[in-house]
Amino acid sequence: MSTPQLDDLDRQLIDILSRDARVSNRKIAADLGVTEGTVRGRIKRLQQDRLIAFTAITGFSLSNHAQLAFIGVQAEVGKVRQVAREIAELPLITSVMITMGQFNILAISVFDELENLVEQASDRILSIDGVHHVETSIAVKTLKYNPRVVRITSDYAGDFA
Repeated sequence: MSTPQLDDLDRQLIDILSRDARVSNRKIAADLGVTEGTVRGRIKRLQQDRLIAFTAITGFSLSNHAQLAFIGVQAEVGKVRQVAREIAELPLITSVMITMGQFNILAISVFDELENLVEQASDRILSIDGVHHVETSIAVKTLKYNPRVVRITSDYAGDFA
């Protein structure tokens, strides 16, 4: 997959939408000094290229008992991508990243009951072919959470597929 080329207008558009995805195309066009059709076309292309998506981001407060867990996974080097894909298919796993450091995969899970986390980490992830070791950490207090952590830069716009 080739890296899509983003120009200044794309970056400005993404910046505006990342602050408020509900802003109208007309307002964006006026702010950027382009036509509404240009904005509509750019948004459509960015969506088709899977560079942006619109979704509602839920807060932890929606569940009275939701807890955040980080699951570090040590997998065989030659099987990291396949293991990461399998972990990503698990229902309670919300994010999977290939990393460098003590673990080569980091998974994030939001769970209500500790038993559910144990079942995901110990029973399911540890049983995946190529997984050597799994460690979990549970967030006990969230001081800051920024759902805008993923930003598109000119250097990277892709996934681990």
